[in-house]
Amino acid sequence: MGRGGGGRSKKDDEEELRAAKRGYKEALAEGNREEEARWANVIGDIHKRRGEYVEALRWLRTDYEVSVKHLPQRHLLPSCQSLGEVYLRLGRFSEALAYQKKHLQLAKESDDLVEQQRASTQLGRTYHEILLRSENDHCAIRNAKKYFKSSMKMARTLKEKSPSQKSSFLKELIDAYNNMGMLELELDNFEEAEKLLMQGLKICDDEEVNQYDDARTRLHHNLGNVYTELRNWNKAKGHIEKDIEICRKIRHPQGEAKGFINLGELHSRVQKYEDAKLCYNEALQIAKCLEDEDALIEQIHQNIETVTKAAEVLEELKKDEQKLKKLVRDTSSARGTSKERKFLLEQHTRLDNLIEKARMICAWQKHKEFSKGKKRVANELCDKEKQSDSLLSIGESYQKLRNFSKARKWYMKSWNIYRSIGNLEGQALAKVNIGNVLDSCGDWAGALQAFEEGYRIAMEGDIPNVQLSALENMHYSHMVRFDNIAEAKKLQQKIDSLKQILNQHEARDTVSDYCSETDTEGGNVSDNMLDPEDDNGQVENKYSMEPGDDVTLASLVHKSRSSSKIKAPKKHSPSKQVDELCDMAGGTRTVLNRSCTNHLVGRKRVRVVLSDDETEESPESVQYRKTSTSQADRMSVSDYRANSNRYQDALHPNETRDASCPAEESICSFKSSSPIGHAFEGELGASSVGKGSASKSAVSGSKFSTPASNSQHENQNVFGLQSTEAAHHFWAFRIGEHLIYLDVRACVHEGAFSIESLKVEVACVYYLQIPDGKRAKGLLPIIGELKYCGKALDDTTSIDYVDQVASEQKCVDVVIDDWVPKCLMKLYVDFCTKLSEAPNKKLLTKLYNLEVSEDEVIISDCGLQDLSITPFLDALRSHKTIAVLDLSHNLLGNQTIERLQHIFSSSSQTYGGLTLDLHCNRFGPTALFQICECAIMIDRLEVLNLSGNRLTDACSSYLFTILQKCKALYSLNIEQCSITSRTVQKMADALHEGSVLSHLSLGKNNPISGNAMLNLLSRLASLMRFSELSLTGIKLNELMVDKLCLLARSSCLSGFLLGGTSIGPMGTIRLTEALSCASQELLRLELSNCGLTTPDFTQICTNLSRINILDLNIGGNSINLEGCDAIQAMLVNPQCSIRSLTLDRCNLGLAGIVRVIQVLSGNDQLEELHMAENTNLTIERKMQYDEDMQEVSTSTEQKQCNNPETDNDISPGNIALENMQVADSEDEADNENHRAVSGPHGSCASSSQKDPSCQIIQELAHALISAKQLMVLDLSQNGLSEEAIQSLYFAWASGPRGDGMARKHVNKEVVHFSVDGMKCCGLKPCCRRDLQM
Repeated sequence: MGRGGGGRSKKDDEEELRAAKRGYKEALAEGNREEEARWANVIGDIHKRRGEYVEALRWLRTDYEVSVKHLPQRHLLPSCQSLGEVYLRLGRFSEALAYQKKHLQLAKESDDLVEQQRASTQLGRTYHEILLRSENDHCAIRNAKKYFKSSMKMARTLKEKSPSQKSSFLKELIDAYNNMGMLELELDNFEEAEKLLMQGLKICDDEEVNQYDDARTRLHHNLGNVYTELRNWNKAKGHIEKDIEICRKIRHPQGEAKGFINLGELHSRVQKYEDAKLCYNEALQIAKCLEDEDALIEQIHQNIETVTKAAEVLEELKKDEQKLKKLVRDTSSARGTSKERKFLLEQHTRLDNLIEKARMICAWQKHKEFSKGKKRVANELCDKEKQSDSLLSIGESYQKLRNFSKARKWYMKSWNIYRSIGNLEGQALAKVNIGNVLDSCGDWAGALQAFEEGYRIAMEGDIPNVQLSALENMHYSHMVRFDNIAEAKKLQQKIDSLKQILNQHEARDTVSDYCSETDTEGGNVSDNMLDPEDDNGQVENKYSMEPGDDVTLASLVHKSRSSSKIKAPKKHSPSKQVDELCDMAGGTRTVLNRSCTNHLVGRKRVRVVLSDDETEESPESVQYRKTSTSQADRMSVSDYRANSNRYQDALHPNETRDASCPAEESICSFKSSSPIGHAFEGELGASSVGKGSASKSAVSGSKFSTPASNSQHENQNVFGLQSTEAAHHFWAFRIGEHLIYLDVRACVHEGAFSIESLKVEVACVYYLQIPDGKRAKGLLPIIGELKYCGKALDDTTSIDYVDQVASEQKCVDVVIDDWVPKCLMKLYVDFCTKLSEAPNKKLLTKLYNLEVSEDEVIISDCGLQDLSITPFLDALRSHKTIAVLDLSHNLLGNQTIERLQHIFSSSSQTYGGLTLDLHCNRFGPTALFQICECAIMIDRLEVLNLSGNRLTDACSSYLFTILQKCKALYSLNIEQCSITSRTVQKMADALHEGSVLSHLSLGKNNPISGNAMLNLLSRLASLMRFSELSLTGIKLNELMVDKLCLLARSSCLSGFLLGGTSIGPMGTIRLTEALSCASQELLRLELSNCGLTTPDFTQICTNLSRINILDLNIGGNSINLEGCDAIQAMLVNPQCSIRSLTLDRCNLGLAGIVRVIQVLSGNDQLEELHMAENTNLTIERKMQYDEDMQEVSTSTEQKQCNNPETDNDISPGNIALENMQVADSEDEADNENHRAVSGPHGSCASSSQKDPSCQIIQELAHALISAKQLMVLDLSQNGLSEEAIQSLYFAWASGPRGDGMARKHVNKEVVHFSVDGMKCCGLKPCCRRDLQM
C-alpha cells in the first residue's frame, strides 16, 4: 500500500499524472526518445508513490527498454534505480538485486560517485530486507553491512568534496548513519546503534539542519526504538514525540499516525493501556483520512484489541494478587498444623499463575516480585527443584529489566542447584540463558561458550527442545557476532534435522513426560506447554488456568524452542489473543508460555520490522535523474515479517517503527524495525526530487487533543490544549458551560502536586476558547479555587488522589475570582491566529505570570527557534514597552537578534534601563553586532547575559564597543562562550575609570593567559563600583591570586565565584585573609572544587568566620570527617551570617553530616544546607562470580525482612504480600550499612543494637528536630534507605519550621526536604536571579 504523497491531495496527483501522460504522448509522437523515456520514468514514479507498483513496473520497463535501445548508457542509471526500488517494494529481491547491481556497475563505469552512493544504499536496503525475512541467508548481514558502510564512506567523500553543495550530500551522510544505526539495532547492538544515531543528530546540529527536516525524523524514530529497547522510557518518549511533531509540521500524516502507534506501544510497555488506546485511536483517525492504508488501519485495530485484552489480564492479575494475599494470611494462621503444606502448595500454584500473567503483559517488576515470593515458598517447602525454578524466574526478571549482572547471578545460582540435584535439563536451560545475558553484555565469546556448554548438557540428557534452543543461539553467534558463515551453515543443517525430528515426535512432548518431586501433593497444574510451530514460525498454545503444584521443567523444555536468536519468517495473523502471547526475554521469539515456570530466556532475532520511508534524492543531486519536475513524497507499505522468536514483549501491540518520510527525503533513509509486537505490514518509501515541504507549523511545546477535546458533550463546549502526552491522567474542568481537559501530571513538580501551576494551565486553556469579543479585550481569568465534589483542592493533594480523580471521570468546578489584562499574551495569540500557528503552551504560561509586570518579558525554556518565535516577536513589536527581556534556554540564533534590533530601533522607548538575558541559546558573534548597531539598545542596556552561546574570539571587537559605548551597563555575563585571552585583553582595553561595570562573569572560558587576566584584574581594581566577579573554571596562578587579593582589599566586593579555579589551600587562605580585612558583606563566595584539604581547612574556616557571607559553597573539596570541627566552629561563631551552605561531595560520611546538623541548634541564621554525595554507600558493588557458584544459603529466610524492593504492590498498604517476599538474596543483604539503616520492618530502632549506622540515623533525626531554622536540606545520594528517609522526614516535619508546611522531594537519586515557599530544586543555577553575577 502506498504511503501517500506527504500531504498531497488525490486531485493534485491526478493532475500531475495527466500532465505526465500528455508529455509522454507528445514525445512519442515527435519521436523524441530521450523525452519519451523521461516521461515514462516520471509516470512510473507517480504510480510508485501511489503504491500502484504493477502499473509503475509497466511504465518503468518502457523507460528501460527505450533507454537500452535508443539512448546512451548513462540514461540507464535512473531506470535501473527506479526498477530496483519497485522490485524491492514488491519483495521480489532477486530482480531488485539484478537491477541494483547493474545500477552500481554502470555508475562505476561512468565514474559517477553520486550514483555509486545511491546504488550502494539501495543494495544495503535490499539485503537488509532479505535479512528480515530469511532464516538462513548467511550473506544478508554481511552484504547489508558492506553496502551501508560503502554508502557512508562515499557520502562522506561527496560532502567533503562539495562544500558549496552542502545540502546535496549532507542528507546522504546523515541517512547513512541512520541506516547503520538501524542495522545495529536490528542486531541488538543497542549501545552501538545509539552512538551512530546520535552522531547523525550531532551532524544535524553542527550543520544547522532545520529542526523540522525529514532527516531528523528518521533519527528520532530509530532512537525512540533504541531507548525503548534500553527501557529508557523518558528518552524513548521524547524521541517518538519529536518524530510525531516533525511529521505533523511537514504535513506527513502517515508518519504522524505511525508515531502515535509507537507512542501507544511505549505506553503499553509500561501497562498504561488506556493511554495506549488513546494513542491508537489518534492514529486510527489519521489513518482513516488516508488512501490505500487499509493494512495500517487493520494493524491499529489489532493493536487496540491487544491492549484491551492486556488490560483485562492486568485486572485479573490484581484480583489474583488480592487472593494470594488472603492465602498468605491463611497460611500464617495455619503454621504448625497439617494444613500448612497444603496452603504453601496452593501459594506456589497461585504465584505461578501470577508470574505467568505478569510475563504475558511484560510487567517485569511484578514478575520479579512474584518470583521472589515463589522462592520463599520453595524454601519453606524444602523443594530444591522448586527453588531452582524460582531462581531461574528471578533471573528472567532481571534480564528483562536489563540488569544483566544480577540476571547472571541468579541464573548461576539456579544452575548450581540444578547441578547439585543432577538435573541436566535445568543445567542446560540455565547455561543457555547465561549465554544470552553474556551476549547482551558484549561478551560474545563467553556467550558462545555458554551456548555450547548448554548444548553439550542437553545432548547428554537427550533433551531435544533445549538442544534446538542452544543450536539456534550458537548459529546466531557464529553468523552475526563472528561472521563465521561456514560454521553457521553447519549448525543450520543440524537445526533443520532436529526440527524435522521434533515435528515427527511433537505429540509425545507433553507435560506428563516431566514430573516434579512433589507431583502428588497439592493441586494439579495442567499445562499444555507444547509450542507447535508451523513452517512459517507461527506458534499455537493453550493456556490452562487450573491450579496445580509443580511442572516447571516440563514447561521449560517445551518453551525452549522459542529462545533462539535466529529469525524465522512470520506470516501476519489477523488477530492476536492475549492468552496466546507471552514475552520470553529480551526479544527472542514470541512464544506462549502456558506454564508458570517457563524461564528459558532467549534474546536475539528477530524484531518486527517496518522499514523507513526513503527518498531518492534532493534537487541538487539530480544530475542524471529523468524527473525534472518536483514530485511528492513516495511511500509504500512492504510486508516485513518478523520471526516468532524475536517478538519482544509479547502482549505489546504491533509497533510501527516507520515514522514518516516527508518530501526531499534521501533514498538511503529508512527506519528501523520494531523489536516488539506482532508481524505486520511495514513501510518503505522514497520521496522524489525537488519537493519542498510546505508545512503547517507545529509550535514547540504544543499538545494534541485530549480524549474529549474535539467533541461536543450535551451542548457544552469542550476544549483542551493539544498534548503529546496522549491524554494521560486527564481531568475535566467545568467553567460555566465550557469543559476543558488537562493532563494534571504536568503540574507535579519536585514530587509534589502544584495547584498554582494547574490554575495557570486552566486559565490559559480557557482563554483560548472564550468568545472572540471577550478575548479581544485581552482579559485573562484569575482562578480562585478548584473544587472537586465540593472540596477545594490545594497543594496538599497527593499524587494518588490525582490519579483517583482522573479515574473517576468527574468534573472539577473552576471558580474565577477576577479578570486581569495581559496585552502581550493577547497580541501573541492574535498573531498566532493570523499566521495559522498553534500557540506555544510553555510560552503562554510564562506570559500569564501574574507576579511580573507587562514590561518584564520572561519566556525562558520554551523550546523556541528562529521560526517558531515569529508570532511572539510580532507581538513584541506591537507591545512596544520592554524593561526586561529573558529569552534564555531556547534554540534561538542570530536571525532573532536581528529582528529584535529592528524592534528596538523602531520603538519610541528611548530611555530607561534594559535587561537582556540571552544565555544558553545558539547566538554567534554577529549577534553582538546587532546590539552595537542599535543606538537605543546601546543607550538603555544595563544587564547583558550571553553565557552559554558560542561567541568565540570573533566577538572581541563587538564586546569592546559594548563596554565602551554602553554607559549604563553594570552587569556582563560571558561565561562559557568559547572566548580566549584575545577577547579578555580587548575587554581590559575597553574598561575605563568612568565605567559603571559592577558585575562580570568570565568563567568556563579557556585558554586564558595569565597576562591577559592580570591586565583585566588591574582594570577591575580601578573601577569605583565593581563588586562581583566570577572566574569559575579558570585556572589561577600565584600572580593572579595576588591580583585577586589586591582587588579584594581595594573594592567593596559582594560576590566572588572561584569554583574549579584550583586556587588551592594556600591561595584560599591569602584570599580569605584579604577579604576579612575589608569591611564588606559578601552575598556569595564559591570555593568549590578548589583543592582544599583538611590540614589547612581550620585556618580557612577561621578566616571565613570573620567575613559576613550569606551564601558559601565549599563543596567538592576533601574536607573529610576531620574537617567537621572547623565547620562546627565556624557555624557556632556568633558572627556567622551564612544563610546558605553547600558541602556536597566533601566526603564527610554520615557521621560528619550528623555533626554539622547537630551544631545548627545554636545557629539561627542558616536556612539552606546542601550535603549531597558525602558517603560511599551508593557506589555499586562489583559482582563476584565465584560466590555465585556456591549453593544458595539456607539463611535466606532470615534476611527476608531486608528486601528493599517490596514497594511494588498494586494495592499499596497491604503488608501481607510484602511479608511474603524475600530479599534479593545474597545481593542486597550483603550491604551491612543498608541493612542496618533499613531494619527488619522498616524500623531503625529494631536493628540499632546490631549496627551503629542505624544509631547515626537516629542521631541525625534528633539533630533535624533541633535545627528549627533550617528551611532546605539536601541529602541526595548518601545511600539512605527508604525507611531511613521516612524517619528523617518525620523528624523534619515534626515541629514548626518557618511559616509553611514541610515538604519532601524524594526519588531514586534525590532526597530534598524543604518548606512551603522555598524551592529545593528545579530552577537552573544560571537562572537563579538571587545568585546571578
